[in-house]
Amino acid sequence: MTVRFYANASKSAARAAAVRLAAEAARLGLAVSRRGACDAVVALGGDGTILRAVRRFPDTPVLGFNLGSLGYLASVGEEDFVNALAALAAGNFAVSERAMLEVDGVTALNDVAIMREMTGHAAILDLSANGSSATRYMADGVIVATPTGSTAYSLAAGGPVLMPDSRSFVVTPMNPHALGVRPMVVSDSVRLRVTSRRHVAGARERVGVYADGENVRMLKPGDTVEIAKSQRSAKLIELEGYDPYEVLNRKLGWSK
Repeated sequence: MTVRFYANASKSAARAAAVRLAAEAARLGLAVSRRGACDAVVALGGDGTILRAVRRFPDTPVLGFNLGSLGYLASVGEEDFVNALAALAAGNFAVSERAMLEVDGVTALNDVAIMREMTGHAAILDLSANGSSATRYMADGVIVATPTGSTAYSLAAGGPVLMPDSRSFVVTPMNPHALGVRPMVVSDSVRLRVTSRRHVAGARERVGVYADGENVRMLKPGDTVEIAKSQRSAKLIELEGYDPYEVLNRKLGWSK
């Protein structure tokens, strides 16, 4: 097996770890690639590094080594780096196909967020599903998250946790101006459309569309954006014994 190490270039610890682990991988019988094709990518950093690795190596399985803080996607801690490489060398792993979203031709593993910029006015957003009007949000924005992304921005905004094999997405409003507005779980076959509206008083709110935190475009009043399941999926490596419930328990501190 050929592996490639992808480190968070802004962190000296990640760069140093990549050099150290490349030597360890070679000792274990793994071929190390610095350019060209590889069978697996080992991403060193936090969850942001994992998201960037998925975009940069779209058809290659990615394994996350956590050098960040929470690191939900980068689930391998520093104490297990060498054991994880040994598992790769021995073939003791599986590849999980994770659903992704697509908006304006851009894919997102975690979420697509439509949110107001820092102007002091709430955004007014109309949501429809498969052409049927669903609701109107007066809020800071709305997040559409995959099962993988349900533990990220959506969870912080009050959304539920979806397990990785859930065939669904969650739509989570951000600070809505109505107590009855709650997150909504929809089938991953649904095509969602969000339309930005102008305030009655005529105020023009700046509304941005973001895929995994990267700006896709800005919306003017009346503009519509469509969000749907991507035909592509992300490939994440799960080592032998991986248990998503245990990861939730450990990373989110539920047992405490």
